[in-house]
Amino acid sequence: MNDAPARVLDALRRAGDEPCSGASLSSDLGVSRAQVWKHVEGLRARGYAIEGERGDGYRLRKAPDRLYPEELHHGLETQWLAKTIHHFEEVDSTNRVALELAREGAAHGTAVVAEGQTAGRGRLGRSFFSPPHQNVYTSIVLRPRLTTAEAPTLILAAAVAVAETVADEVGEPDRIEIKWPNDVLIDERKTSGILVELGVEATRVAFCVLGIGVNLNVDPATFPDEFRARATSVSACCERRVDRAAFTRRLYTRLEEVFDLHAREGFAGVRPRFDALFRMQGARVRVQDLDGARTEGRVDGVDPDGALRLSRNGGSERVLAGDVTVVKEDPA
Repeated sequence: MNDAPARVLDALRRAGDEPCSGASLSSDLGVSRAQVWKHVEGLRARGYAIEGERGDGYRLRKAPDRLYPEELHHGLETQWLAKTIHHFEEVDSTNRVALELAREGAAHGTAVVAEGQTAGRGRLGRSFFSPPHQNVYTSIVLRPRLTTAEAPTLILAAAVAVAETVADEVGEPDRIEIKWPNDVLIDERKTSGILVELGVEATRVAFCVLGIGVNLNVDPATFPDEFRARATSVSACCERRVDRAAFTRRLYTRLEEVFDLHAREGFAGVRPRFDALFRMQGARVRVQDLDGARTEGRVDGVDPDGALRLSRNGGSERVLAGDVTVVKEDPA
């Protein structure tokens, strides 16, 4: 949306239930009444419910359930994150778009958001189920001052922000957990995945793209067969529809706060909040690495650099990457 329609929308919002006359909008915005009408019609075409009677003025009655920049910026109080938002009705992958923007010099905090994805990506080359107008699919360009060795802790910090935002929505924090390294679970079922892709210069991170998908309003019964038994959505757990724009604003705000803390204090500053959401301690797990090799052990914790530490065969082993499955054990 260009500047003039956005200003009309802002004026209607500020007016609340009071009507805004075409004449007052024309005077305030410095455009003709015909242009005001054209902008109002454009807003209606995008899903905004705007009442208008001759001689009575215009009233905004309802905003559409869309993640337009105007909706996400309305009430957003971040300092640097999502100040620029690129919105798409549909893309193959928000991460792919954000990576292109990052390589072209996009600023720290630039966000990409899509209503749907045709080829959403998760870790280890997996797909991410991305039906339109149901969930949140966003990718953010970051330019942190990190070495490549420190970069894995960024995904753990992001997981904290996502998990805390989900917990706020659900209202029952004990139901929420982080599954190392990038999944957020509700009642042991996945509701969010996180993907970080890096651009590096020698041993430093030049930029990274953080991709986040959160299942908000999708009906779990519509999940593909391979996901249905182990995935859920926030609305299914809350038993109510989630306001996607409000959730995304809270997510951006929490991400900025956590990333600022990470920038000041490293993962150590975020660690207490991570530990409060990490419930894998002591669990028996199976890890499959990128080559398909499998390792089993008991979780000893997470090291300061983000590696998962396993106890096995009387010793300790570090896992830097892989697919982790909790092994259900029969009660003694």
